Amino acid sequence: MSSQKQFNVGIVGYGLSAKVFHIPFIALTPSLNLHTILQRNPTPGNSAPADHPTINHTTYLDTLMTNPAIDIVILCTPPNTHYAFARAALAAGKHVLVEKPFVPTAAEADSLADLARECKRVLCVYQNRRWDADFLTVRRLLADGTLGRVVEFETHFDRLRIQPPAAGGWKAGMGMKDGGGVVFDLGTHLLDQVFVLFGMPSGVYGRFVRQREGRLVKGVEGEGDEPDSVTAVLSYEETGLVVYVRIGVVSVEAEQVRFWVRGSKGSYHKNGLDPQEGQLRGGGKATDAGFGRETEAEYGRLSLLGEDGAVVDRPYPSVEPDTYLKFYELFAKAVESGKEEDVPVPATQAAQVLRIIEALKESAKTGREVAP
Repeated sequence: MSSQKQFNVGIVGYGLSAKVFHIPFIALTPSLNLHTILQRNPTPGNSAPADHPTINHTTYLDTLMTNPAIDIVILCTPPNTHYAFARAALAAGKHVLVEKPFVPTAAEADSLADLARECKRVLCVYQNRRWDADFLTVRRLLADGTLGRVVEFETHFDRLRIQPPAAGGWKAGMGMKDGGGVVFDLGTHLLDQVFVLFGMPSGVYGRFVRQREGRLVKGVEGEGDEPDSVTAVLSYEETGLVVYVRIGVVSVEAEQVRFWVRGSKGSYHKNGLDPQEGQLRGGGKATDAGFGRETEAEYGRLSLLGEDGAVVDRPYPSVEPDTYLKFYELFAKAVESGKEEDVPVPATQAAQVLRIIEALKESAKTGREVAP
């Protein structure tokens, strides 16, 4: 019996993303082998060579890209580098996995998708929250028709963050023009999930706000007037569905709303975030007992309309997810097959989400609903 083929992985960047969301899952994926890490400036206490002494290390991008032993390049760098780095990796014959936010524009996403096809290489975007327990629970409720015809869908990433983030790191200073800011960081997750569930909207209306200061902003690129909070309304003309996407930093709640879905037969209300990120940040592993599973106290509530017209409300158990490990399983299979249709989050889908973001930005500037 022949052994399973292994693919050597090179990681560009050694921040939280690489340490928490990628390296641990590469180690748990049998067909993947961590071969090289590029960290430009290792320091005491933050050193890839010290943390992983048995693999290869470099401080130069060309060294990693031109290494014939490396099959896959994973980009864990700021989004304003993704387009150039992904092009270089694809041109060098590597399969590529790009952290989100993917790239700043839909045109760049389309260009990379085309290049991947020309090079006959897999290009994937790390939208890991497609494998959150709460999202998978919502997806099951919609697929089963439990809620009937969905008329309103709310998705939230609200927090209480009265003070702005401390300086340091690209997320603190990079704006929308370069693929940074709240619209791309958190909004990409929410809009990607909405796209998975409902596809492209017919219209997008949005408002950008600096809630900490109490004022609306237009978020005009190049002017540095970046929002800290977002409200978006996505319309689906054919079905009458209205989707509300909300991100806020002034939300004084004991339990923050995550999903609120209303349908003709029932509603589903869910508070709190999927536990996987918190568990990983706290040092947990995907192999831990209970990883990614929600407790009964964390379940959402399902309200159903009975035949007698009465509404019955009860806790609704969350799906037991395959966890973020499933993403890596699917990505590894796509690399092995080389087929775009096997990619768990293809660049073409990320491009569609970017078109929604571009419509949202235009709406915030003009005050009008915009067709993506």
